Amino acid sequence: MKLLSIDYIPGQEIEALGMVKGAVVQTKHFGNDFMAGMKTLVGGEIVAYTEMLNEARQIAVKRMVDEANALNADAVIGIRYGSAQMMQGAAEVVAYGTAVKFK
Repeated sequence: MKLLSIDYIPGQEIEALGMVKGAVVQTKHFGNDFMAGMKTLVGGEIVAYTEMLNEARQIAVKRMVDEANALNADAVIGIRYGSAQMMQGAAEVVAYGTAVKFK
């Protein structure tokens, strides 16, 4: 399945099938959350949260692709991501785009 952030596929005629999305709310273990809080005192990347968000994006994309596969899509175009903090240490990540079929 082709996944593109642009709104077209160069040189390819397509038929839009509809919007598809995938979402997940992800959290880290309390110990990691505590250590991340300590990291804010000295600055720098909070690796535990970077890993959490990367994992959440992968899950959200897989769920979006699963929806596209259910529509027999060949690609998803115009892919966007969104995120929001749900509570301390937990984030929602959403991936969405337009499922398309090649003509």
